[in-house]
Amino acid sequence: MLKPTVLIVDDEKPTREGLRAALEDRYDVYIAEDGTSAIRLLEEDPFDVLLTDLRMPGVGGLDLIKRAKSLGMPPICILMTAYGSEEMAVDAMRQGADDYIAKGRLQIDELEMRIARAVRTQELESENRELRTQVDTKFGLENVIGQSPAMEEIFEIVQQVAPARASVLVLGESGTGKELIAKAIHNLSPRAKQPLVTVHCAALSPTLLESELFGHEKGAFTGAHERRIGRFEQANGGTLFLDEIGEIDQAIQVKLLRFLGERTFERVGSSTTQTADVRLIAATNRNLEEEVAKGNFREDLFFRLRVVEMYLPPLRERGTDVVLLAKAFLNEYARENSKTIEELHPDAIEALLNHEWPGNVRELRTALEHAVVLCRGNSITLRDLPPSVRGESSGMTHPDAKAVLGKPDLTVEDAEKALIIRALKECQGNRTKAAAKIGMSRRTLHRKLHTYNLHDL
Repeated sequence: MLKPTVLIVDDEKPTREGLRAALEDRYDVYIAEDGTSAIRLLEEDPFDVLLTDLRMPGVGGLDLIKRAKSLGMPPICILMTAYGSEEMAVDAMRQGADDYIAKGRLQIDELEMRIARAVRTQELESENRELRTQVDTKFGLENVIGQSPAMEEIFEIVQQVAPARASVLVLGESGTGKELIAKAIHNLSPRAKQPLVTVHCAALSPTLLESELFGHEKGAFTGAHERRIGRFEQANGGTLFLDEIGEIDQAIQVKLLRFLGERTFERVGSSTTQTADVRLIAATNRNLEEEVAKGNFREDLFFRLRVVEMYLPPLRERGTDVVLLAKAFLNEYARENSKTIEELHPDAIEALLNHEWPGNVRELRTALEHAVVLCRGNSITLRDLPPSVRGESSGMTHPDAKAVLGKPDLTVEDAEKALIIRALKECQGNRTKAAAKIGMSRRTLHRKLHTYNLHDL
C-alpha cells in the first residue's frame, strides 16, 4: 500500500531535515527549501499534505498555500510559524490553510496526529468525489445498457458533449433509444435541474407544431381561446428535445434556424420578440443529407443542428448487448408481473442472437414482456418468445456455438463466444467481415479469439 505523500517546505535546513527524519517512517516525505521550489513540485505531482513555514524569502507560506489550493487536486495545507497568535491563525485559515501549528510548541506526536487527520480528510474528499462521479454517471446513463464497442463510444461522446451548450443531432433507426440518449445528455449537463421538454414532431400538423413550439396569443387562430406558452419557453434554462426533426416543414425550419442563431422567437399571433436559454437536441431516423439534396430540409439548419452528431447503431450491430438488454427487460417485467423468473434458457438466447431485430431495442423490450407474461416456469424458453422471434431461429448456428449455448450456467461471455463462432462461420472465416457483422473492430475480435481460444476458426 502506498504511503501518503507529505511536502515539507522550510527555508531552515535543520528544521526541514529534522521533520523529514521524524515523519519518513509513516509517510513518503519530500522537502523544498523555498516556495518557488515547492510550487514546482506541487505542479509536477499531487501531494496529500503540504506542511509549510509561514515566513520564507520570496514566496511566503500563505502565497504558497493559495497556489496549492488552486491546483486540480489540492493538498491539505498545514501552516507552521514561530510567530503564533490567534489573529494570525484566523487570517491563515481565511486565506486557505486547513490547519495551523506554532513551531515553538511543536511536538512530533501532535504533528503526526494532525497529519494523520489531514490524510484521512483527503481520503474522504477523494472518496466523495469518486462517489459523486459514479452517481452522476449512473444517473445520466442508468437506462442505457450496452458493452459493445459501438455503445462504449456512444457513452464517451455523451460524457464529453453533456457539459457543453452545443446542439446535438442524434441519428439512428427507429427504436434504437435516441430519446434515452437525449435524456442522458441532459441529466449529465449543468442544466440537469432545469426542464427537459420533449416534442415528437411527426405527431403534429405544421400549424399545431408551430403553436406547440413557440406558443400562441389569445385569438391567434380559431380555437385559440387563451394565451399558450410554447415548449421553448417551458424549456427555458433547460433542454428541448425535438424527436423526428426530419418531419418538420420549411416554414418551421426557418423559425428554428432563427432561434439557433439569435435565441429569439415570436408566439403565433404576436409581434413581440421572446428569448429563451435553451439547449437543443434533435433526433431523426431519416438521412438528412439526402433530404437536403432533395430540397426537403434546409442545409443551413442541418449544419446548425449537427454541431455534434451521434449515430446510434441498430441492435443487430451491437453483438451480445442483445443478451444484456434481454436480461434487464426480463428482470423489469418479472417484477411488474410478480413472477420469479431467474434466467434465459439457452434456446431462447440462441433465438435472440439469431433474430435481426428490425424494430431494434423497442422490439426486444416488447418481446421480453411477451415472454415474461407467457412464461410458466422460472426460465424464459424458446416457446415463450413471440413467433416472429422464434421463426428466425434456424439451423444457421455452428455446432460449436450450439455447444456453448447449451451450457446450463450460460453467461454473457458464453453468448459472445457463440456469436463470434457463428459470425466467422457465416463469413467463411473472413475476420474483417465477421467483426463488422457483430459490431466489433477487427482488433477487438482478434483479442477475443485469443481469450476464447478460437484461433482455428
